[in-house]
Formats: sequence, C-alpha cells, structure tokens
Amino acid sequence: MIFTLGINHHSAPLAIRERVAFGADKLGHALGDLTRDRPVREVAILSTCNRTEIYCSAESPDVVIDWLAHYHQVSREEIAPYIYTHDQPEAIRHAFRVASGLDSMVIGEPQILGQMKDAVRAAEENGTLGTQLHKLFQRSFSVAKEVRSTTAIGANIVSMAAAGVHLAERIFESIAGQRILFIGAGEMIELCAAHFCAGQPKQVTIANRTVERARALAEQYGGTAIRLDELGEHLAAHDIVVSCTGSPLPIIGLGMVERAIKTRRHRPIFMVDLAVPRDIEEEVGQLDDVFLYTVDDLAQVVESGLESRQAAVVDAEAIIANRVQDFLGWLASRDTVPVIRSLRDSAERMRRHEMEHAMKLLAKGEAPEKVLEHLSQRLTNKFLHAPTQALNSADDGERAELQASVSRLFHLHAGD
Repeated sequence: MIFTLGINHHSAPLAIRERVAFGADKLGHALGDLTRDRPVREVAILSTCNRTEIYCSAESPDVVIDWLAHYHQVSREEIAPYIYTHDQPEAIRHAFRVASGLDSMVIGEPQILGQMKDAVRAAEENGTLGTQLHKLFQRSFSVAKEVRSTTAIGANIVSMAAAGVHLAERIFESIAGQRILFIGAGEMIELCAAHFCAGQPKQVTIANRTVERARALAEQYGGTAIRLDELGEHLAAHDIVVSCTGSPLPIIGLGMVERAIKTRRHRPIFMVDLAVPRDIEEEVGQLDDVFLYTVDDLAQVVESGLESRQAAVVDAEAIIANRVQDFLGWLASRDTVPVIRSLRDSAERMRRHEMEHAMKLLAKGEAPEKVLEHLSQRLTNKFLHAPTQALNSADDGERAELQASVSRLFHLHAGD
C-alpha cells in the first residue's frame, strides 16, 4: 500500500521542521538506509523549506516514523504530534495537491513541482523508486500540468521573494539606495535577487561556498561575489541580508551580527532567512537593531493574495478528485494481474497438452478432420471443467452469486 507521512508548515513550526530536514548531500544515504533491512519496498523523500515528506510503498507507516526519528536523532515522542500520515486514497490525493501547489505556503507556487521532480530523480538514482511510486509521481506531474493549464491557480501569486521585498519596504522607504547581501546561489536566491534588484539597490553582493557560481549570479546585477568565510568582514556594509543555503548549521551567529551592528553605529539591518534548517541563529532576532524574518513569518504576507485564487482552488480540487479515482482504478487493476497471469498460464498448459495429443493422433494416421473435432471437444471440456464443477458443488448461499459472476465473465444472457 502507498503511504505518505511527514511534517510541513501546516503541522509543525520551523523549529521542528528544521530538525527533520534532509540536505541534498544526505538524501542518497537516507534512501538506502530506510530500505535496507526494513519492510519498505519503495521510497522517495521530498525535503524543502516547508516540508519533509516520505512517500513509500510499505505494509505500515510506523516503521518509517521510527526510522525518521532515529535517523535525525530525535525521540519519536517529540515529533509524533506534528507528523501526519496518509494511506490510500488520501496519500494519492496529497501527492497530487502538493505537485499542483495546493498544499504550499504560497498557493499555486510552481517551485514545488521542480522540487518534487528532484526527489523522484534522487529515488531513481538510488534504486528506491518502483512501479507504484513511479506511476504515482508521473500522474502527479500530469495532474499538476492539467491544474495549471485549466484553472487560474497560478494567477496573482504573492511569492516568498515578493513578500520579502514588501517587508523590507516597511523598514526602508525603498530598496533603492540600500546595500543587499544574498547568501547562497540556488533557485530561491536567484528568485529573490530578481525581485529585490528590480528596486535598483545601491550595491549587490553574493556570498556562496562556490565563488564561481556566486560570480555568475552577481554579474547579472552588476554585483560582486565573496566566499562564505568572508561574511564576517562584509556583513556590516549591508542593509539587507537574504539567506538560503543548504547548510545543516547556522552560518550567521549572534556574535557576528552584534559586531556588525556596532560597526554600523546601530543602523538597522533587515534579514530574511529562507533556509531550513535556519542559516541565521534565532537569537539574532532579539537584537534591537535587527529585523529578522523566517519563512513562517513571510507566510502572513503571502496569505494576502490567497482570496483571489479561492475559485481556482475549488476547480483544482475537483480535477484532483477525479484523477485520484483514475489512479485507484489503476492500482485495483494491478491487483488482478496475478490472477489473470495464472488463468492464462493454466489455459496455455491445457492448450499445449492437447496440441501434443493431437499431433500424436495425426502421426498415427488419424484423419485431420477427426483430430480437429477431438481437439476442440477436449479443449472445451477442460476450459469449462472448473467453472462447471464450482457451480455444481456450490451451496444455496453462494450459487446465485457464482451464477451472476459466470454470466458476467462469459457474457451470458437469460435464455442463451
């Protein structure tokens, strides 16, 4: 059975989500570890700033929850109140909703689809994606395309990046004239850079572990690139800091920011931390001259654009409901495959046996017409022996049900 379990922005605060997040560099090891010596046949892990979800084909989700707690070295009791589990058909519906952007912090945002495709790719590369999950995700991508092309779910999106700009403009009159430091060079930082730099800031700096990648992004906006280990030297020179890296530990600590504030003579710094786990220590937000916002803080701004998309959400949910039924039908058809294969194998054995018998009769000189007649009679009797015997031996309680089943299977009608 397909299960989905996890923690997301609906069920858990950031402090819990960051404790069970999987970095991209750890995903392969985690997939192998979960499927090794455990009754989990297929698995894919989706880990973003808003969610950590495990999609699996297993007998029960309990063993997966135990593994999740053990892998991240937290007690099951500590995370259990925040974990949701879905089995069929809700697990299928959840996958379709996630891919379509209906379960995102920003309703209709397109980034989650790419993140889900990355999760599928990782599962494929590590050999943990089987037939059921492969089909589930392919259907999820198809449903997402249908939802986006036939509804207005993507209209009027207030992105996390746009929300960050909106909050920054509460602190400063405008982005123009401000110095901005972007930490990281991934997709989210690229999106934030596009939004913030539209306001024509005075200076743009990109800090990244790989300077070459930082330089490529900085050149788009006439900025400069620095290494992550140079942050302490450059932090004080910037008014706005936007960070989103894959670091498992904070890269900006309280002490670093205190020194920067002192150097700035207490001029305010606006900071946006979009990373999970967080890039900026939580205590930084307690400083008087720092305005620190996390992904959860930005959610309040994002929700302002939700009302205009409610009609589209209703339409999208209707599409998903229909596609869930289609997928359940596919799963049900897979349950009959072993029976159909067994039925065909049995018929094939009968056919071969009767063919061998007929060939022997022909070899003895029997007339072909007589052999063919004999062959057809013997095959007919063998094919009908099992259903006829079942009907004759059935008791009163099951005879009517068997008769109805036989009539349906062989397309019989009253009076035939």
